Amino acid sequence: MGINKICTVSIQGMMLAGFWFAVTPVVAEEQPKLVLQITIDALRGDLPERFYHMLGEGGFRYLMEEGVFYTSAHYQHANTETIVGHTSLATGTVPAAHGMVGNVWFDRTQDRLAYNIEDSRYHLLTAGADVDKKTEIDPTQKMARSDGRSPDNILTSTFSDELAVHFAGQSKIFAVSVKDRGAVSMAGHAGKAFWFSKQSGEFVTSTYYYEQYPDWVDEWNAGKPALGYSGKAWELTHPLSAYLFGAADERDYEADIAGFGRSFPHHYGKADNKYFTTKLTLSPAGDELTLNFAKTLLDKEQLGQDGVPDYLAVSFSSTDYVGHIFGASSLEIEDNLGRLDRTLADLLAYVDKKVGLDNTLIVLSADHGQPEVPGHLHERGIKKAHYFDTENLDKTPAIAALKKQFGIGEELIEAYFHPYIYLNRELIQSKGLDRAHVEKAVAAELLKFDGVAYAVSSSALSTNSLPDNLMTRSILRNFHPKRSGDIYLVFEPNVFINDFDGLMVASTHGSPWRYDTYVPMIFAGAGLKAAKVDREVTPYDIAPTLSAWLKVKPPSGAVGSLLTEVLKK
Repeated sequence: MGINKICTVSIQGMMLAGFWFAVTPVVAEEQPKLVLQITIDALRGDLPERFYHMLGEGGFRYLMEEGVFYTSAHYQHANTETIVGHTSLATGTVPAAHGMVGNVWFDRTQDRLAYNIEDSRYHLLTAGADVDKKTEIDPTQKMARSDGRSPDNILTSTFSDELAVHFAGQSKIFAVSVKDRGAVSMAGHAGKAFWFSKQSGEFVTSTYYYEQYPDWVDEWNAGKPALGYSGKAWELTHPLSAYLFGAADERDYEADIAGFGRSFPHHYGKADNKYFTTKLTLSPAGDELTLNFAKTLLDKEQLGQDGVPDYLAVSFSSTDYVGHIFGASSLEIEDNLGRLDRTLADLLAYVDKKVGLDNTLIVLSADHGQPEVPGHLHERGIKKAHYFDTENLDKTPAIAALKKQFGIGEELIEAYFHPYIYLNRELIQSKGLDRAHVEKAVAAELLKFDGVAYAVSSSALSTNSLPDNLMTRSILRNFHPKRSGDIYLVFEPNVFINDFDGLMVASTHGSPWRYDTYVPMIFAGAGLKAAKVDREVTPYDIAPTLSAWLKVKPPSGAVGSLLTEVLKK
């Protein structure tokens, strides 16, 4: 076994006994100059190969055919939502450890609903760029009471944190996304995050990261790239005959958000329309804006230009929004994937030009998959697919009987915030009832509902007094005693909620079923040899594998395994 050559980079000096000595971290020559972590929001694992005919050169094909391509990657936690998956990718662990159990949770210490990265101590640097409740289509953000954002709710370290610690803060660490939670989670505690504000049409950040914007960010925002879409539309890239779903351009079960329509072309409208920037994020335009900003960041911050490895996370969000509105089997998702492929090819070509792909370790995955729309399943003859109404849970005869049994005349079920049911604890306590007993009784009744597969009480999770099976293990991995609700509700396969705070959508992820846990996982660049690996792995494996490659300690809560096919190099 040979001895690796090394190169050194002087980063600072230190004084000892009156003399200055150069402090030079030793960096292995084989180390990448840049770690590029790409996350595609809601990219189910089969979609790149399903729509292979939409792919060109240099994007997905480069990654799948020249990288180490894991074809069977699945999350092992139950709540497959955006913040949960992104944080799991960043930390290499499950929500029970990193604490991000859902996009929202009820904070009983403050008696209010908490948005995952909300932090009133750190306001946005751009005045007036906070969430506009009238135009925001992401209901989780409507629930935030402050425009402040930070990673402080993430309870474990991320890979990027460990990179910063290992190289004494010399690694430049950035994350970019349309979604705030897509950027903040990947930047970790030590990096810097930027995200798109639908209110201002700019990329913004909070005072957690900066006291004022770098000049290049002000210049980018001053250029108003979003205005370039004014008066334009999302149009098909190819003739209808080129698409698998060319004959399915408009379906009644698809959602029409803010007049965006169910068929091509989807018009953005003029820039002065209050829904203009929202419509951009519902289409490939959101990813194109993210790409534009990320390329500028890469150039202006000089990533990958010295001997200390840097980190750039780019999370593309459009696939998630398109899937929610039109479904995974739609002409829109098919065309979106083709356009995303071109966006990826553009990003990789730019990285190759600026840093070199051989000097860049690339990893691509997704935060979760996505289901099929019940209407599409009905067209295929799969009848047992429907939406579940959570609004009337407390009003059903079964729960009414329980309230009578417990002597409760008020609402027993206080709220449902996916995936948790919250009981009226004050009422239960005032009646002198045992909360664990009430939880168990309500869970037993909920199991009788059509469409409910599992109802698991937090008391049972706390004591781990559950049968040991795949489902209960995945729910347990999602349990955090300070943030989880009283009962974890799992719907049967192909049963969904489609009403989020008054917003009707076509499909909703967030289940432990395989269509929601299934994601692609690919490592490429940095001299890796092509390999296609069919054994089952988990995205928790990514962070510790990156740590092993760069010879830094793994994130504090990491549970993933090392991917030997990647570390063979």
